[in-house]
Amino acid sequence: MDTPSSDLRSLVSILLPMAQSCKPSFEGTIPFPYHGETFQTFVKVYGDLKNRVPLVALHGGPGVSHHYLACLSDLTSKYDFPVIVYDQIGNAGSTHLPDKPKTFWSIDLFIDELENLLSHFGISDEFSLLGQSWGGCLAMEFEVRRQPKGLKKVVLANSLASFALWEQSTMELAMTLPPEVGAALAGGMANREKYWEALQVFHSRHGCIVKPPPKEYYDSILWVFGEHGDTTVADAEILKGWTIIDRLHLIKSSAFIINGRKDIAQDFVVKPLFDGLTKVKWVTFEGSSHTPHLEERDKYMKLVAEFLQ
Repeated sequence: MDTPSSDLRSLVSILLPMAQSCKPSFEGTIPFPYHGETFQTFVKVYGDLKNRVPLVALHGGPGVSHHYLACLSDLTSKYDFPVIVYDQIGNAGSTHLPDKPKTFWSIDLFIDELENLLSHFGISDEFSLLGQSWGGCLAMEFEVRRQPKGLKKVVLANSLASFALWEQSTMELAMTLPPEVGAALAGGMANREKYWEALQVFHSRHGCIVKPPPKEYYDSILWVFGEHGDTTVADAEILKGWTIIDRLHLIKSSAFIINGRKDIAQDFVVKPLFDGLTKVKWVTFEGSSHTPHLEERDKYMKLVAEFLQ
């Protein structure tokens, strides 16, 4: 499995650690049978899944990893909620499949993986979801497409209602950066070094504004954009043309919308979610960007715990 280059690992190793608040009660892989093949999903479980309704966290991307969400274990240590984080297939500790065609990578694939995880741990009848960024899209699609009876509540953190709105927001924010940074971002991975440098500038303003940034934040990103990162899932463009605005009425569970004042998910990106959902609460974190769980950690955990209760 490819890992970030030694130079990039050295970079993130000097960043301020954002340690998980308790040790996992389970850490390892679980089998994921899919269309005649069996893959592996890397999972961490915090707390006792029998204590109360578990929270399953869905990371962003598509294509990053669970590491920047490991601090959700605060919900276990401080509020006694069991929490599961995992790497979606194709990412970090889960099975990498660089030779699969783009058509292999679909929303239904990731929904099937989530259903497999719920079944494996015996929590299909009672669970909640926290979807961060793309993870929020996955959580909503899961409810709309499968109507899971065991789903109790959904946290939509820094997520989006349509990819067109997300692209509009990203473009607006990129235009506020120095021209050379915007040009490097527009050039994409054609020049990996310049793109990575530009990406750090963009994320320092709209991704995670903690100074220095938590190690786990860039650890997650480097799984994709590091010198030997795996861009397979990111390149599949799963969300291209995606929208859920016209299907929000199919979401019946209570939802908690979160974004940051300096978020890539600006207010106009998430407002259609607030307008379209029937049982919904929305909080904007004034001192945060795209990762308030890292930027205003205590407040974030307190509000999420209150919603889950």
